[in-house]
Amino acid sequence: MTSTRWRTPGGSALSGVRSFTGTQRALLASGLLVNLISFSVYPYLAVLLRDRMSLSMSQVGVVLGLATFVQFAGGVPGAALAERIGFQRCLLIAMVLQTLGSLGFVIGGTWPTVTIAALFLRSAATALYSPSVRGYTVHGASDEERPRLVAASYATGNVGVALGPVVGSVFIHDPGGMFVAAAVLHALMMIGHVLLPREHREASEVIEPLRRALRGLAVLPFAVTALTLYLHMHFYQYLSSYADGRVPTLFYGAAMMGYSLVLAVIQPLIADRVEQMRYTHAMALGFGGLAVGMVAFTAGNEAMFAVGILAIGAGNSVLLLKNVLEALARSKRSPAVVFSHQRLAEGVGAALSGLVGGGLYYQFETAGHLPAFWLAVAVQCVLIPPVLLLAYRRFRRPQRERAGSS
Repeated sequence: MTSTRWRTPGGSALSGVRSFTGTQRALLASGLLVNLISFSVYPYLAVLLRDRMSLSMSQVGVVLGLATFVQFAGGVPGAALAERIGFQRCLLIAMVLQTLGSLGFVIGGTWPTVTIAALFLRSAATALYSPSVRGYTVHGASDEERPRLVAASYATGNVGVALGPVVGSVFIHDPGGMFVAAAVLHALMMIGHVLLPREHREASEVIEPLRRALRGLAVLPFAVTALTLYLHMHFYQYLSSYADGRVPTLFYGAAMMGYSLVLAVIQPLIADRVEQMRYTHAMALGFGGLAVGMVAFTAGNEAMFAVGILAIGAGNSVLLLKNVLEALARSKRSPAVVFSHQRLAEGVGAALSGLVGGGLYYQFETAGHLPAFWLAVAVQCVLIPPVLLLAYRRFRRPQRERAGSS
């Protein structure tokens, strides 16, 4: 990986923001608003589908699971399209789809089936938007600028994730008003994306066909990202159920908002140091933070919940950022394609967490030893990463030997 000049973390974050171009700042603001709108709706989708469609919660789970898969896995063809028609055009198409999706939620109050169509339309829009906006943000940036831009992109996105549920709670008794507001904001953003300049395309840039969308995949960052999300989603999906009856709902909501804000604050400050850090050291810090957080949850009180969420936030600040930077450094594909690979890895990890973690949670819950669930996850945080590294190195050794003998 290309080395960068050492700077103090605070100086890096502040001077980096001032050095961003107008287009980059607009893209960062767009990422914040898109997540704010999405996460003002997302926490309440289960209730919305149940009320409008009279679905059982198991049916709601299937619908949300399929929509999530479209959102994550769709990033690969989304990035392939971005390579062909350009980031600005893809972002504009995504905003058109987001606007139509928001209008679909409004109309879904009268025609409930339109609600599901709108959900999948917005999932497809996100699949196209995410690799395009991040690819455009780092487009043309130097190796020295990339860590700050990636960190800023994730930070502004996390601010949107943190504030979205708070905004949504204001409209919880008037979802129609929330969807109208979302439609208006998406329409305004669509107009804003029309004004974005077309990015300059290199004449020598190689565009792979869709069937080779996974060509140039950075294997280790892909695997580590999938593992990160697999372990992380145990916390994100099951902590709310565990917290019920143990800590006040208001405290839990504030703590989860605090988690997203921790990532938003820390990642820009540590971007340069994380870029220079060895991958194994970043993995040790990241998965170590996850393990400490999981163990803290076993206490089941407010203080240790706060400690656990802070530890996981600090660990993920390092790990999630390093995974992306390492993937960009190891792959020769365009940034948009690399980001789509990482999104796919996140989808794989999230799906695996649902399949494995849900069953594991159920077993500990029925046995009456639910705090031990978090110990089981902490053990995985400690044991699986070194096993993954050993397996990767063993897999790579024969390839290097064949390359050396050829």
